[in-house]
Amino acid sequence: MGGDYAPLEAIHGVALAKAAFPDVTLVMFGVESEINSIAKAENIDLTGIEIVHCSQVVEMGEHPVKALAGKRESSIAVGFEYLSAKKVDVFMSAGNTGAMLVGSIQILKPIDGVDRPCLTSVIPRPNGTSGVLLDVGANADCKPEHLQQFAILGSLYAQAVKKIDNPAVGLLNIGEEDEKGSILSRAANQLLRNTPEINFFGNVEGRDVFNDSTDVIVCDGFSGNVVLKLVEGFYYQLIKRGVQDDFLNQFNFKHHGGGLILGVKAPVIVGHGISKRDTFAKMIELGVESAKSNVCKRIEDAFKGLAGSQADQS
Repeated sequence: MGGDYAPLEAIHGVALAKAAFPDVTLVMFGVESEINSIAKAENIDLTGIEIVHCSQVVEMGEHPVKALAGKRESSIAVGFEYLSAKKVDVFMSAGNTGAMLVGSIQILKPIDGVDRPCLTSVIPRPNGTSGVLLDVGANADCKPEHLQQFAILGSLYAQAVKKIDNPAVGLLNIGEEDEKGSILSRAANQLLRNTPEINFFGNVEGRDVFNDSTDVIVCDGFSGNVVLKLVEGFYYQLIKRGVQDDFLNQFNFKHHGGGLILGVKAPVIVGHGISKRDTFAKMIELGVESAKSNVCKRIEDAFKGLAGSQADQS
């Protein structure tokens, strides 16, 4: 029920995904009468698609903690209950981002050893591949240890979902030299250099974000969100001016679906509020890839290993 064009475009997106992934069971959470009414009006066949009736909706402008606490029958709250109970393998929404983050932490729960789950974004690159930027908004204030965890999470994601062997991890900074940057970035640089679980490239400046020197770029959620929104705004300005380019087209969010929340016990995907049917279908495609790659289990196993090695050292 979430998003500027929901549930109409979400229902169309599910129909597109049903045709693309006939062996995947699709479950829609929302007001059943409204879903059926729209499907009938739009001539959408919902045969084989499960509908879980939810009597409440978390609106886009609501306070996420209060909304989830007060609306236990909302599509977001019920969806997370299903995910937590393993009745579904992936949960996604283009609705209230804060509620999706709160639900991930309070209902689904973080993986043991993960202090701060984070939000990812795709980084298009001129060679046709894509990298990963994290965090892009879940954690505005971070400690060096949080960036270290983001680096490990991003590296595991790149291996599992992007199929990148030994991904290079960069730290977003204002200079290439290790001693450059804020107190946070300087401390994080030293921590990442001594993290054997990742292939640390070093500092990455803003102008290098879209080249192929790194596969994963780590930053605090404040900086990552600024980068994301800056690029999005610049993309739309160029499109308004009639600029056409294959690489530029990769910055259209509709090609990527949404961002995965890393560090929680099952795949959760947050879509853009203005998502339409093609984007919802791409969101589901990312969900299928995330489930098949077992990325959350791989992260869980990795952090168990980290905890074991730290215990041995102590």
